[in-house]
Amino acid sequence: MAGNISLVTDDSFEQDVLQADVPVLLDLWAEWCGPCKAITPVLEELATEYSGQVKIVKMDVDENTKVPASLGIRGIPTLIMFKGGKEVKRQVGAGPKQLFDKMIQEAL
Repeated sequence: MAGNISLVTDDSFEQDVLQADVPVLLDLWAEWCGPCKAITPVLEELATEYSGQVKIVKMDVDENTKVPASLGIRGIPTLIMFKGGKEVKRQVGAGPKQLFDKMIQEAL
């Protein structure tokens, strides 16, 4: 993954997201999903802007099925903001940069 965005898996989810020492924005996506690809540059911008304050991570729902199922994911992209290991905000579907920026601001 480019820049400051890393990939998480079913196996690394607990450590990378739930036990993170900063808020985490999780992007659940798939390679075939057009809207998922469309928001990636926006997330890369935000990852750079909030470097050190927030972690932005992506999980491929085709390769990782346990975590998406446990989170009740029914559509992608779904972006979930976690703070202190708890879900604090969820957005289903693509949106403008301001929407994701607001999710991050509220978690900080």
